[in-house]
Amino acid sequence: MNFGRGPSVVLNVGGTRYSFSREVLKDFPLRRVSRLHGCRSEQDVLEVCDDYDRERNEFFFDRHAEAFGFIMLYVRHGHLRFVPHMCELSFYNELVYWGLEGSHLDYCCQRRLDERMSETRGYYAAAEPPGEAAAEGRGRRAPERGRWLERMRRTFEEPTSSVAAQVLATVSILFVIVSMVVLCASTLPEWRAPENRSVEEQSRIIEAICIGWFTAECIVRFIVSKNKCEFVRRPLNIIDLLAITPYYISVLMTVFTGENSQLQRAGVTLRVLRMMRIFWVIKLARHFIGLQTLGLTLKRCYREMVMLLVFICVAMAIFSALSQLLENGLDLGTKNKDYASIPAACWWVIISMTTVGYGDMCPITVPGRILGGICVVSGIVLLALPITFIYHSFVQCYHELKFRSARYSRSLSAEFLN
Repeated sequence: MNFGRGPSVVLNVGGTRYSFSREVLKDFPLRRVSRLHGCRSEQDVLEVCDDYDRERNEFFFDRHAEAFGFIMLYVRHGHLRFVPHMCELSFYNELVYWGLEGSHLDYCCQRRLDERMSETRGYYAAAEPPGEAAAEGRGRRAPERGRWLERMRRTFEEPTSSVAAQVLATVSILFVIVSMVVLCASTLPEWRAPENRSVEEQSRIIEAICIGWFTAECIVRFIVSKNKCEFVRRPLNIIDLLAITPYYISVLMTVFTGENSQLQRAGVTLRVLRMMRIFWVIKLARHFIGLQTLGLTLKRCYREMVMLLVFICVAMAIFSALSQLLENGLDLGTKNKDYASIPAACWWVIISMTTVGYGDMCPITVPGRILGGICVVSGIVLLALPITFIYHSFVQCYHELKFRSARYSRSLSAEFLN
């Protein structure tokens, strides 16, 4: 550095000033700061910092002052941790700006950063504007066909991305509601009466129209998708296939077997396949943030859910064995036939731990009732333990999906105004 006056330099980061000697800058742990030592002109300096005061030899950086304070603690003491109440990704951007990496963070903070990046990687990839990835890789606009496919993909995948997407989502919701109403009404005895054959035929026509819409929608979304393998692996798309496939299977089985009542096994299969169309109602998750939040929460909290199931299974094994012993196994003069075996007692345990209490079976001995009270209290405690983790994850997922929906709504407003 052959410009400026005085033996020291001043770094002004977001209004906070730090003073260093010129020799310290040469081997400074932050690459952006150490680059100042090799600058030969003010033009070189302005490529490193945002502004420069020659009189005071002060370099200005328009960055987060508190984040840089934590980075300076790493320079002095060798420990780098996140700033409290600051987004992990924002702090990571500060690290990259100053020339550090995520590996410089302490181990606990590295895990937080990895989890945060893994959670948001798919979200930001889906929220990326059309053609942005191609513009970064090739530095030119995508061809007209690529832009048209991207527009179609967003229309079918993001219900709030455009006016056409909202109209399409509304029509899809109406078809789901109509199909559910027809499915529920078809189980009424009045609909299955011989004199209502015409009503049954009309319901089949409506059902076929709904299935045709769902099939066409699924095929179009598959055609315009970027990654066909990823499309097949998505949970909502799997649900779509589970909702559509039983109809075609039942049609094929009806064609091959006819109305032969002797084929009872085939008849049972047809009824099961028909009832599997209830999965259509899960298609609403594509259009409602609440259902998406529930699915995303279950996906992120699978460890807590497994832990909850383990708690319940362990408690069920213990209390069912004890209840069977106290109510039936000790032969104290009063045998409770409801607790004749441990598997039978498991039903009572799960109903008691979840505080449902059907009353179909209950202990009659004093030790059994004491054990029942302990079982109920234990169930309340065990079920409440993982709830806090699941609740916080649910709130976080809801805010993320809400932010994503608001982002597409802003683009929708701009499209409407244009």
